[in-house]
Order: sequence, then C-alpha cells, then structure tokens
Amino acid sequence: MKLRILQPQSVFMDETVEKVVAQGPEGAFGILPRHLDMVAALSPGILAYWPPGGEEHLLAVNGGILVKQGEAVQVATRMAVPGSLGDLQTAVRRFVTDIDERERQTRAVVARLEADFIRRFVEFGKNA
Repeated sequence: MKLRILQPQSVFMDETVEKVVAQGPEGAFGILPRHLDMVAALSPGILAYWPPGGEEHLLAVNGGILVKQGEAVQVATRMAVPGSLGDLQTAVRRFVTDIDERERQTRAVVARLEADFIRRFVEFGKNA
C-alpha cells in the first residue's frame, strides 16, 4: 500500500507500507492491502505503520481523517510527529490539552456572544 500523510502546508510522508494501525474514536483499527475501502475519523493518538519487511514505525497524529481507497491510504491531519513511544505519548497528551484549551476558549467566546445577544434583545424590547 502507499501511505501518504498530509498536513495543512505539506506532504509529511509518502511511503510504501504493508500495514497501518490507527486510533479512532471507537478504538484502534488496522488496515491491510486487501481490506475494503473506508473512511475513518482519527483521534489524537499514535499511528503505526510497517514498511515492506521492516520494523514498526510510530507517529503521533493530532486527529484527522484516514481514507483507504484501493492501494492508497491517505491521512489528513493538522500535525504529525515521528519519534519513540515515550516521546509520542507526551506529544499526544499535548495535542489533547491543546484541544481542551481551544474548546474552553471557544465556549467562553460563545457565552459572551450569547450574553451580548440577550442584552441587546432586552434593550430592543424596552425601546420598541
């Protein structure tokens, strides 16, 4: 199979592989060359792949989408980081923390917008 990992600004990796194991919201799953075509959401986690006759290689991915079509497996992710298992676990924890922080900030902005909308709506009712 041909594994391509795409980041927003570049192609991170383009290699021939025998097997891919990724992490989705429902858990880990593996892909082999003769598996059915599929599309899957990826959770922040570790993606493993094996080059032909080679040893396991690991990447931390910051979520994304995996598409398996024929002999091609494409992964679109915001960030991919190669490294050893210990370093990658740290990177995944950082990805999850960043997501939590962005979500908290987004919720705060939405709460301010809602409060402002309600305030303006009440003021509009007083002036009508």
